[in-house]
Amino acid sequence: MLANPSGVRSTACYAQPSHFAFSGRCKLLSSFPNRPRFLSPKKTSKFCSLSLLLSRNGVRCNSFSVKALVEPEVSESVAAAAGGAGAGGSGLLPPVSVKIPFGDREILIETGHIGRQASGSVMATDGETIVYTSVCLSDVPSEPSDFFPLNVTYQERFSAAGRTSGGFFKREGKTKDNEVLICRMIDRPLRPTMLKGFYHETQLLSWVLSYDGLHCPDALAVTAAGIAVALSEVPHSEAIAGVRIGLLGDKFVVNPTTKEMEGSTLDLFLAGTDNAILMIEGYCDFLPEEKLLEAVQVGQGAVRQICSAVKALVTKCGKPKMLDAIRLPPPELYRLVEKIAGDELHNVLQIKSKIPRRKAISLLEEKVINRLTDKGYISIEGLSGSGETILDLIDEEDEDEETVVDGEVDEGDVHIKPVSRKSTPLFTEVDVKLVFKEVSSKILRRRIVEGGKRSDGRSPEDIRPITSSCGLLPRAHGSALFTRGETQSLAVVTLGDKQMAQKLDNLANVEEFKRFYLQYSFPPSSVGEVGRMGAPSRREIGHGTLAERALEPILPTEDAFPYTIRVESTITESNGSSSMASVCGGCLALQDAGVPLKCSIAGIAMGLVLDTHEFGGDGTPLILSDITGAEDASGDMDFKVAGNEDGITAFQMDIKVEGITLPVMREALLQARDGRRRILAEMMKCSPPPAKSLSKYAPLIHIMKVAPEKVNMIIGSGGKKVKSIIEETGVEAIDTQDDGIVKITAKDLSSLEKSKSIISSLTMVPTVGDIYRNCEIKSIVPYGVFVEIVPGREGLCHISELTSDWLAKAEDAFKVGDRVDVKLIEVNDKGQLRLSRRALLPVPEASPEDPSSNPDVVVIADSGKASDEGAPQKYVSVPKAEGLAEEKIDRAKVKSSATKVASSSKSNSAETTLLPRKKVFKRVKKSGSKAVTGVSSNDGE
Repeated sequence: MLANPSGVRSTACYAQPSHFAFSGRCKLLSSFPNRPRFLSPKKTSKFCSLSLLLSRNGVRCNSFSVKALVEPEVSESVAAAAGGAGAGGSGLLPPVSVKIPFGDREILIETGHIGRQASGSVMATDGETIVYTSVCLSDVPSEPSDFFPLNVTYQERFSAAGRTSGGFFKREGKTKDNEVLICRMIDRPLRPTMLKGFYHETQLLSWVLSYDGLHCPDALAVTAAGIAVALSEVPHSEAIAGVRIGLLGDKFVVNPTTKEMEGSTLDLFLAGTDNAILMIEGYCDFLPEEKLLEAVQVGQGAVRQICSAVKALVTKCGKPKMLDAIRLPPPELYRLVEKIAGDELHNVLQIKSKIPRRKAISLLEEKVINRLTDKGYISIEGLSGSGETILDLIDEEDEDEETVVDGEVDEGDVHIKPVSRKSTPLFTEVDVKLVFKEVSSKILRRRIVEGGKRSDGRSPEDIRPITSSCGLLPRAHGSALFTRGETQSLAVVTLGDKQMAQKLDNLANVEEFKRFYLQYSFPPSSVGEVGRMGAPSRREIGHGTLAERALEPILPTEDAFPYTIRVESTITESNGSSSMASVCGGCLALQDAGVPLKCSIAGIAMGLVLDTHEFGGDGTPLILSDITGAEDASGDMDFKVAGNEDGITAFQMDIKVEGITLPVMREALLQARDGRRRILAEMMKCSPPPAKSLSKYAPLIHIMKVAPEKVNMIIGSGGKKVKSIIEETGVEAIDTQDDGIVKITAKDLSSLEKSKSIISSLTMVPTVGDIYRNCEIKSIVPYGVFVEIVPGREGLCHISELTSDWLAKAEDAFKVGDRVDVKLIEVNDKGQLRLSRRALLPVPEASPEDPSSNPDVVVIADSGKASDEGAPQKYVSVPKAEGLAEEKIDRAKVKSSATKVASSSKSNSAETTLLPRKKVFKRVKKSGSKAVTGVSSNDGE
């Protein structure tokens, strides 16, 4: 009876400690009651092991075998034991939760709760930020290579912050740049700890499931990844952890919160083991080297505490490592390759030019393969043999093979036909290539240590020749070509307004824009190869971000330089340190574009040969300045440092071996400072030099400050006003902010000045009593005309304020386009202007009895016709209503009053000899709300 109907063995709980020791060639881990994949006993399988088949052919298994996992019969006792091993009889790990130190607080680590079918899974919680990480590996190993098959994916799900994507597609899709950077931060410290010869494809997935906006998930994700790998079956040397270090004043803070980071002058991320640093990356504001080393020391102490707690967790519930799956080339192959190609490799590696050296090495590699296969052939599927077997097989090829001829055998014997003998497999092709590469690196390192000279003839401290020039591209806003040896960067700067800024979509749900960004491109032509062109790779995003953060501290503030700045760095040649060439070229291009930088900065890449005892040295680590591509590939460290003569702005260090200590870092930093100073001196010799002024093709941006309450007047209803200004003046954009900042972007000065004048007029604060001359009438309405006193600003001139005489219709005296002089007589609460033309007209002389001379009355001419042509004109005077505008006077009542006054004047002809009789309505103010009006005549009636 089958314990598992599917015929595949289920893996039981692993309660025993993790084992890191090799178990020998093809040796079964029979001491483990619960075995990982590929470690089941041979006797339980009904299929013969592939290693047994190969051993029958005379080839001994080195370190790897494949076995079927089908069991024809399993006893009930074994099935019961397997079922009861896990929680609930499922054969899975029991849940485990522990708290480990994480700076000045603790984080919760849980395993066995979710993702129980993965090789290793961890849920890490810091505050209310939760990161889930899983590790899985393929059942079948992939083809051997010199690159560990590790794939890392990190994703920040918007649901972690309780929201969805703001775009059309609501599901997370393309990996964002920030996620790519964290993927690299997880991958880089993990890779050096993986054991060589393990070719099972390994996938690490990390998701941010909850984010509280206070605790950053990146350091938590790196630590969770290190714990998940330590608990899994993946063979590795040490557990890793990651921390962030901030600097608040003079105090270093481990894993600061997002609010604390706002005031920090340092952003250092460090990952490593309990005894070594594996990766550092960070950005600062011209921090001295000694201060940076103090921060690294603080971070290393925090990492050591985390790793100690992780080791205790692995001892409690870690799975056994798949050490039997490790497959290494036989040691004899190293000796054979070095014997065949050692002397020629020594000569080839002295070729200074990269392309000829690469072609010569390729030809020599092909020669080595042919020499090793003269007596046999390379089989992709063959397994490595011992040294004795290889030599014996080569010797046996020289002996004649004995065959049985027809007719010379007894009857009943097996008849064997003569056949041509095939060569026995010796090495796989990949094994030869891997060994050849390692031998090449060893010879290169020996030459540097013993001879003190590198491939291009430089000493360890020397820097390659540097040339630079600016202004190569006439239509670009700024450009520079920086060349250091065989590494070359073409940097181009583009200036624009806020619309060119890069919008960032993040978990914090805060609208964020980048006004400066650097985009790095590494085409295959830069190394003389053919490759695919498409979306930027993870390497390109990482290198671009490093150069961007290095240049950011020297940029002016937005108030001083209101442009959005884009830098493109295209690597046209590459032989090491292309990201630091982007820093140097970008700095020159920014100066050529007229950006007022605080200072100049440069970048340099440092290398390392750690163990010099192996090559006849005294054991002191050898540090190399300005490394080439070959020295990067063959060395033990790639340390990039950018800054000026006195301080550092950005740094990134990747370690390929364990054992980098603080004294080694200190020496590397000091040597890098000397190298930066020399590079900066060479950049000063740039020919032609940077223009240091805005290009005539760059847009013009003018900043205005208006009263915040006036911003809506610029925008207008539905944006109509600002659109009309853009259309009228021809500017590119007008950007307004709630604090009253207005940015005008234009291609030429004339359109900029015109829009500036319109906005100034719209937002001016007029004063009652101001006089505006030669103003245009824009429109006519039944109750008056609208006059444009300044461009874009209009006011109402009521019909009663147009002339001194009574006017029935404004069209009778004025038309659109006429120009008049007006005086501002009132500004209401809404900012609307009330104008008067009549106030500027000459005042006719009036007798003392003339009511028009009394400011408390309004005199209106009678519209009725006199009976005789020469009859005197009659007037009616009405009081001014207190607090009301003059245009609110009821003209019907005025006309009625004028008629009564006229009839009364006819009855008193004696009193109308010289002047028309006038009735004056005088205003009498009372304490109450009503006004009492009295009527009196000029003659004392």
